[in-house]
Amino acid sequence: MHDDTRQYNDALAPEHKAICDTLAAAIDAGLKGAENKVWHRHPVWFLDSNPIVGYSVLKGGVRLLFWSGQSFDEPGLAAEGTFKAAEARYTAVDQVKPTTLKRWLKKARAIQWDYKNIVKRKGRLERLT
Repeated sequence: MHDDTRQYNDALAPEHKAICDTLAAAIDAGLKGAENKVWHRHPVWFLDSNPIVGYSVLKGGVRLLFWSGQSFDEPGLAAEGTFKAAEARYTAVDQVKPTTLKRWLKKARAIQWDYKNIVKRKGRLERLT
Protein backbone atom coordinates (compact mmCIF):
# COMPACT_ATOMS: atom_id res chain seq x y z
CA MET A 1 0.00 0.00 0.00
CA HIS A 2 1.33 3.44 -0.91
CA ASP A 3 2.13 5.74 2.01
CA ASP A 4 -0.52 8.25 0.87
CA THR A 5 -3.16 5.51 0.88
CA ARG A 6 -2.05 4.43 4.35
CA GLN A 7 -2.33 8.05 5.56
CA TYR A 8 -5.79 8.33 3.98
CA ASN A 9 -6.94 5.17 5.79
CA ASP A 10 -5.31 6.14 9.09
CA ALA A 11 -7.26 9.42 9.15
CA LEU A 12 -10.63 7.65 8.95
CA ALA A 13 -13.10 6.71 11.67
CA PRO A 14 -12.35 3.18 12.97
CA GLU A 15 -15.25 1.47 11.16
CA HIS A 16 -14.29 3.06 7.83
CA LYS A 17 -10.57 2.40 8.38
CA ALA A 18 -11.27 -1.32 8.89
CA ILE A 19 -13.15 -1.50 5.58
CA CYS A 20 -10.55 0.54 3.68
CA ASP A 21 -7.60 -1.43 5.10
CA THR A 22 -9.33 -4.65 4.03
CA LEU A 23 -10.03 -3.29 0.54
CA ALA A 24 -6.47 -1.94 0.10
CA ALA A 25 -4.90 -5.26 1.09
CA ALA A 26 -7.17 -7.20 -1.27
CA ILE A 27 -6.58 -4.78 -4.15
CA ASP A 28 -2.80 -4.88 -3.66
CA ALA A 29 -2.92 -8.69 -3.69
CA GLY A 30 -5.32 -8.92 -6.64
CA LEU A 31 -3.67 -6.29 -8.85
CA LYS A 32 0.02 -7.05 -8.46
CA GLY A 33 2.09 -4.46 -10.30
CA ALA A 34 -0.62 -1.80 -10.23
CA GLU A 35 0.36 1.74 -9.29
CA ASN A 36 -1.44 2.98 -6.17
CA LYS A 37 -1.76 6.66 -5.33
CA VAL A 38 -4.21 9.14 -3.91
CA TRP A 39 -5.90 10.70 -6.94
CA HIS A 40 -8.56 13.38 -6.60
CA ARG A 41 -8.27 12.89 -2.81
CA HIS A 42 -9.03 9.13 -2.87
CA PRO A 43 -6.92 5.96 -3.16
CA VAL A 44 -6.91 4.62 -6.73
CA TRP A 45 -5.02 1.78 -8.44
CA PHE A 46 -3.83 2.16 -12.04
CA LEU A 47 -2.59 -0.22 -14.72
CA ASP A 48 -0.54 1.51 -17.44
CA SER A 49 -1.80 4.89 -16.16
CA ASN A 50 -5.42 3.80 -16.59
CA PRO A 51 -7.59 3.99 -13.42
CA ILE A 52 -8.89 0.54 -12.48
CA VAL A 53 -10.29 0.61 -8.96
CA GLY A 54 -10.48 2.92 -5.99
CA TYR A 55 -12.47 3.68 -2.90
CA SER A 56 -13.78 6.66 -1.02
CA VAL A 57 -15.69 7.34 2.16
CA LEU A 58 -19.14 8.79 1.59
CA LYS A 59 -21.84 9.78 4.04
CA GLY A 60 -23.40 6.30 3.98
CA GLY A 61 -20.20 4.22 4.12
CA VAL A 62 -17.34 3.22 1.83
CA ARG A 63 -17.75 3.13 -1.95
CA LEU A 64 -15.58 0.73 -3.94
CA LEU A 65 -15.50 1.89 -7.57
CA PHE A 66 -14.39 -0.09 -10.61
CA TRP A 67 -13.94 2.23 -13.60
CA SER A 68 -14.90 -0.54 -16.05
CA GLY A 69 -17.21 -2.42 -13.67
CA GLN A 70 -20.39 -2.25 -15.75
CA SER A 71 -18.68 -4.59 -18.23
CA PHE A 72 -18.00 -7.24 -15.57
CA ASP A 73 -21.56 -8.58 -15.62
CA GLU A 74 -21.35 -9.23 -11.88
CA PRO A 75 -24.04 -9.18 -9.20
CA GLY A 76 -23.24 -6.83 -6.35
CA LEU A 77 -21.98 -4.03 -8.56
CA ALA A 78 -24.31 -1.13 -9.38
CA ALA A 79 -23.87 1.24 -12.32
CA GLU A 80 -22.34 4.57 -11.37
CA GLY A 81 -22.25 7.67 -13.57
CA THR A 82 -22.62 8.00 -17.31
CA PHE A 83 -19.62 5.92 -18.43
CA LYS A 84 -18.71 2.29 -17.59
CA ALA A 85 -18.09 2.55 -13.83
CA ALA A 86 -19.78 0.36 -11.24
CA GLU A 87 -19.69 0.41 -7.47
CA ALA A 88 -20.24 -1.58 -4.33
CA ARG A 89 -20.93 0.05 -0.97
CA TYR A 90 -19.95 -1.15 2.48
CA THR A 91 -20.98 -0.08 5.96
CA ALA A 92 -19.16 -2.86 7.85
CA VAL A 93 -15.96 -4.79 7.21
CA ASP A 94 -17.76 -8.17 7.27
CA GLN A 95 -19.70 -7.13 4.15
CA VAL A 96 -16.47 -7.33 2.12
CA LYS A 97 -16.47 -10.85 0.66
CA PRO A 98 -12.89 -11.87 -0.23
CA THR A 99 -13.83 -14.39 -2.95
CA THR A 100 -16.17 -11.92 -4.64
CA LEU A 101 -13.63 -9.11 -4.46
CA LYS A 102 -10.92 -11.39 -5.85
CA ARG A 103 -13.18 -12.28 -8.81
CA TRP A 104 -13.96 -8.61 -9.47
CA LEU A 105 -10.26 -7.72 -9.38
CA LYS A 106 -9.46 -10.46 -11.86
CA LYS A 107 -12.09 -9.03 -14.20
CA ALA A 108 -10.77 -5.50 -13.56
CA ARG A 109 -7.41 -6.53 -14.99
CA ALA A 110 -8.96 -8.35 -17.97
CA ILE A 111 -11.75 -5.89 -18.86
CA GLN A 112 -10.68 -2.28 -19.24
CA TRP A 113 -12.00 0.81 -20.93
CA ASP A 114 -9.49 3.52 -21.84
CA TYR A 115 -10.16 6.24 -19.28
CA LYS A 116 -6.56 7.46 -19.62
CA ASN A 117 -7.38 8.98 -23.04
CA ILE A 118 -11.00 10.00 -22.48
CA VAL A 119 -10.23 13.73 -22.63
CA LYS A 120 -8.21 13.33 -25.83
CA ARG A 121 -11.14 11.43 -27.34
CA LYS A 122 -13.61 14.10 -26.19
CA GLY A 123 -15.51 11.86 -23.78
CA ARG A 124 -15.61 8.75 -25.97
CA LEU A 125 -14.44 5.51 -24.36
CA GLU A 126 -12.73 2.68 -26.21
CA ARG A 127 -12.37 -0.86 -24.92
CA LEU A 128 -8.76 -1.85 -24.22
CA THR A 129 -9.09 -5.51 -23.32
